[in-house]
Amino acid sequence: MLRAVGRHSLSIVHELGDFALFTGRSFRSAAGSRKLGRRILRAIFEQGVLCLPVILIVGVFTGLVLGLQGYYVLNRFGSAGLLGTLVSLSIVRELGPVLAALMLVGQAGSALAAELGIQRNTEQIAALETMGVSSHAYLVAPRLIAALFVYPMQTALFCTIGLWGGSLSGSMLLGLEPGVYWSAVERSVESRDVRECFTKAAVFGLLTISLCAYHGFNAHLCRSASGARAVSASTTRAVVLSSIVVLAADYVITSFLI
Repeated sequence: MLRAVGRHSLSIVHELGDFALFTGRSFRSAAGSRKLGRRILRAIFEQGVLCLPVILIVGVFTGLVLGLQGYYVLNRFGSAGLLGTLVSLSIVRELGPVLAALMLVGQAGSALAAELGIQRNTEQIAALETMGVSSHAYLVAPRLIAALFVYPMQTALFCTIGLWGGSLSGSMLLGLEPGVYWSAVERSVESRDVRECFTKAAVFGLLTISLCAYHGFNAHLCRSASGARAVSASTTRAVVLSSIVVLAADYVITSFLI
């Protein structure tokens, strides 16, 4: 049993090291890449424009639910006027970056892992390397660089829509004065809250896109399956691990910045 635990621990350490080398190699390869800007714009379109609907829908319903629940809880203590404070701090500091990252993982991250897995399966990546083209620079680096910009922008949009959803729920549906709600939002949100929100978004973007790219890129190394099943298994593993990493990183960042 001890031998099995030790073997599993060594396997985890080896995979972490391999992941760190993969991410570092991808960023380093971007330095000499040709037409990098065009590929970054394409990655921004994939992670940004194509993910807008899910960000908007989840953002507005998050604000609606938070406003509804928060109003009834605060109203019990005669503090319904603090609804703006509750909604704004909950969304800006925690729910905004976390939920936006999870939605982007579910759509853009899974698509990236599946795309790279299929390219590995059909030997397109091997063909690139045979022609002397760096697969890391061509396929991975643009996605990582784009994530550093797209995740904060999507998070800002999510927070804005979420705050509007809270206002719709609390002010228009439950009778709270709009001025009371928005003045509480203005008083409660400080610059350090916004910095924390964007810091989390950038870190989540780097970690999740790196993980999804890593598992898709190495789909051929999957031990439990091969072919199309390996792509499916790698994509599932990438999404699950990325979701766990988002929550774990959220706790770590919050503990340092709180």
